[in-house]
Amino acid sequence: MAGFDIDMICGSGKVDLVAVADVDLTRTLEVVEKYPGVRVYQDWRELLEKEHDHIDSVNVSTPDHMHAPIAMAAMQRGKHVYCQKPLAHDIYDVRQLTEYARAHGLVTQMGIQIHSESVYLEAVSLVRHGALGKIKAVHLWSDKKWGDAGAPPAGDFRMPDHFDWDGWLGVSAERPFIGEEYYHPGNWRRRLDFGTGTFGDMGCHIFDPVFKALDLGAPISVRSEGEPPDEWNWANNAEIHYQFPSTDYTVEGSIEFVWYDGDQRPPAEVMAHVTEENPPAGERPPPAIPEQGSVIIGTDGTMLLPHYKPATLFPRAHFKDYPRPRIKSGHHWIQYVDACLGEDTTSTPFDYSGPLTEAVLLGSVAVRYPHQTLDWDAAGLQFTNEPTANAFLRSPYRQGWEGAGL
Repeated sequence: MAGFDIDMICGSGKVDLVAVADVDLTRTLEVVEKYPGVRVYQDWRELLEKEHDHIDSVNVSTPDHMHAPIAMAAMQRGKHVYCQKPLAHDIYDVRQLTEYARAHGLVTQMGIQIHSESVYLEAVSLVRHGALGKIKAVHLWSDKKWGDAGAPPAGDFRMPDHFDWDGWLGVSAERPFIGEEYYHPGNWRRRLDFGTGTFGDMGCHIFDPVFKALDLGAPISVRSEGEPPDEWNWANNAEIHYQFPSTDYTVEGSIEFVWYDGDQRPPAEVMAHVTEENPPAGERPPPAIPEQGSVIIGTDGTMLLPHYKPATLFPRAHFKDYPRPRIKSGHHWIQYVDACLGEDTTSTPFDYSGPLTEAVLLGSVAVRYPHQTLDWDAAGLQFTNEPTANAFLRSPYRQGWEGAGL
């Protein structure tokens, strides 16, 4: 993702790529070929120390546990930040990044690029303009399975010469290196200390259009009905129930809001809203249930919103001639570049993406307390009915890696 982000940002024609850092030097070869003259570091701290006078902006595309320390260190040097999702590994760090960026007037953008695409912009517009009436239930899912079970494998694994394991661990506790496939480059998402499971990977994307459309903020409670993680790994097949306060776009009182992943899906009575035994004459059959997406149920209709595809409104006969908005896609990365130059504003600054990420990551705490409702005090950054859960809001940083402000 870092390489893709670099290409998108530099594709604006308004950016010079000065330096990159990667603990795995083999993964810098392509960017060096594309951008001759770019300076390469293996330690991001050395890059910031030596290059801070030469850069205006930093892109953070690392495993989740290193988002916050890198982003905060960059902002403390006055740099604008484009950061991948989720904004941080832990809710406490998300809050610190959000408040620091706001206090210092820095340009920020989280990498939920589909937020700027027409399919999501149009879905948000439909909901906000009342196509579905007042929203009373939302069900969201992803078929990804970023879970695992069991202890890390034992053995004597050879460390590649091009790889800095200590730098990869970063703020996390020391542990033995295990061959490249267990953690690096992708399976870290399964591990408690480094990733945030399927909800952390996909939740920020799939929650986003609903979060925006309904003008949601912090939930007031969260409850998991799925399996808990083990000592090392996130579990698969989550089912996480949120309670959000009502907004101008929802029915009075709390709405039903449920996330599913892996093999879990909304119950049949929910999916009945987006299936049709007898489609309208001349109409194609209804779209298949997507592998990732959401169902948004209102008092006047229902929306099936596949991840990154156009929405379908049900009952289709009722919405056959309903006027659909036509909104041009934006360019999420160039929007950020222009904002850094004072020519635009970002659509997912930390003031928006921070609360979104906090809501998503409440699921990473709830799964540790299956079948128990956790009451959430967002202003106080605490669970009020289960004090032990507050220990999971913030991970300790190992000695020598403590970050100011985190």
